[in-house]
Amino acid sequence: MATILVVEDEQDILGLIEFNLRQAGYRVLTAEDGRRGLELARGKQPDLVVLDLMLPEVDGREVCRLLRQDERTRHLPIVMLTALAEETDRVVGFELGADDYITKPFSPRELVLRVRAVLRRAQQEPTSDAPITRGEITIDPQRHQVSVQGRPVELTATEFNLLHYLARHAGRVQTREMLLEKVWGYDYLGYARTVDTHVRRLRKKLGPASGLIETVRGLGYRFREE
Repeated sequence: MATILVVEDEQDILGLIEFNLRQAGYRVLTAEDGRRGLELARGKQPDLVVLDLMLPEVDGREVCRLLRQDERTRHLPIVMLTALAEETDRVVGFELGADDYITKPFSPRELVLRVRAVLRRAQQEPTSDAPITRGEITIDPQRHQVSVQGRPVELTATEFNLLHYLARHAGRVQTREMLLEKVWGYDYLGYARTVDTHVRRLRKKLGPASGLIETVRGLGYRFREE
């Protein structure tokens, strides 16, 4: 039974999320401000955080940034929840390290499905344990580690799964729809920009090896064959 931390300052929404997650079989921890959310994330080590952006004490962006900087919570999956629906807000959330993004008002059923999909990505076993080396990059599924030019690169669970999937299918074009299904775990529902944002962030982290992920105009992405 996975433990979900919900950080939300609106009592009605917090209660709704807590009820539906418990009905789905999850343990639920709650916090009504960012400071308490950080304390629970670091102290209780939940399996996933549902994090509102607009929070008292410490806002959601700062909470996300601090969680990604902390060794104890660096790989903790984060689903951002906010009333802000602008694309720039979604991009900011992903740039900070969120694994998924849901806007208010939301369907409780969709929230549970997204949480389940993110948990599945974070916990899934790689289809192959063999390390993959392409040029300056090495991907080690068993250790869940990536290095570029011998230096470790810190990736979220979603970023790692995206990179590993592309590398395992080197030379083959992967459409955004295919990546959403295979990596994110849900069908295409208008979230193609989610893939673009993650690829952009992944390339930034890979630095000199970023060119290994090629854009195939009008189709999607491809991991370059040597």
